[in-house]
Amino acid sequence: MSTETRLQGKNAIVTGGAGGIGRGIVTAFVKAGANVLFVDINAEAGAAVQDELDASGHPGRAAFREIDISADDGAERIVKAAVDEFGGVSVLVNNAHASRQAPLMETTAEILDLSFRTGFVPAVRLMQAAYPHLKDAAGSVINFGSGSAMDGMRTQASYVAAKEAIRAVSRVAANEWAADGINVNIICPLAATEGVAHWMEQHPETAAKLISAVPMQRYGDPEGDIGPVAVFLASDDASYMTGQTLMVDGGSQKLR
Repeated sequence: MSTETRLQGKNAIVTGGAGGIGRGIVTAFVKAGANVLFVDINAEAGAAVQDELDASGHPGRAAFREIDISADDGAERIVKAAVDEFGGVSVLVNNAHASRQAPLMETTAEILDLSFRTGFVPAVRLMQAAYPHLKDAAGSVINFGSGSAMDGMRTQASYVAAKEAIRAVSRVAANEWAADGINVNIICPLAATEGVAHWMEQHPETAAKLISAVPMQRYGDPEGDIGPVAVFLASDDASYMTGQTLMVDGGSQKLR
């Protein structure tokens, strides 16, 4: 099967799709033949991504909606938008997540709430809201963990707690939904998003040290490196694979 048709007939939802890894996945999915409903709170960036994809020879495959995933009705609105636009949901990508760094002793309830309210809770709600459609399509869920969580990175308590919670609930869903033909997997990425690239420009020496610790000696590209793995997990090629964590991080961590 060619790259252009690998996801032909798939209808996907991608959260946080206006930038970074989300944008890379949206672009990779569209190029692989999927229809993609992507959401973000950055309306200007989201519209720009849709315009870019429409102009690149893939008109109508991407549809942007400005929806806050942390809103009480966010999950239902997102799923309804995808069904209205494309007729169903066969792939769900829970990528969006906001957090604030702080040492553990300075991590407040507000900081914890931000991470769980924008990461873990929306992922669970979207999985629940999309479940009937995913069951009908024998579809796929792709959630995002983090190597930072496995390392216990300093100042990241709220972020890593939510990420590990997402990994844990993904394993539950993988066990419960396997009989429905739904596979649920996790990507832990290391990628040069816009924010990371800006930080690297501002801190070149520190960035060089971090890159030197990556066996492949570089950070991944959101579309070129993370996108293809997401395409694989969303494709029929991964239908016998569920509950797994894939480290797409240039070899930084090796699961045993």
